[in-house]
Amino acid sequence: MKSKRLVTTIVCIMLAVAAHDVAAEQEIRQFSGNSSGNTAEFEVRAPWVMDWLVSGDPGQYEVVSIALVNAISGAYEGVALKTKTAGNGVRLFDKGGRFYFRVDASMMNWKIKVIQLTAEEAKQYRPKTQRSMLDQ
Repeated sequence: MKSKRLVTTIVCIMLAVAAHDVAAEQEIRQFSGNSSGNTAEFEVRAPWVMDWLVSGDPGQYEVVSIALVNAISGAYEGVALKTKTAGNGVRLFDKGGRFYFRVDASMMNWKIKVIQLTAEEAKQYRPKTQRSMLDQ
């Protein structure tokens, strides 16, 4: 009886690990606002994406700049987004850690979702340009 219970436990653990590896994307955090400031910290593993949306009234001075900052060291990791127009998009990151976004916004509404991906999902991602975040 004990050996049957042990085998059942081992199978359950193996299934849980396998399910974790094939799990679909998972939303880690969501942030929104209409002015400048820092978001709360979040922790994420590579790969992950920043799903962003910027909106505002046409004709206004429209600027949003979002930087990624290492929450542990305070080090500037690079520009995640800079736009002067309303729009939306997705940005892939291949570095995990504990971060926050520094948002500089003028007369624009912004929304950011941090989404954890699997390695397989990241392979399907096709950026519009081949420049990495650190190249900007």
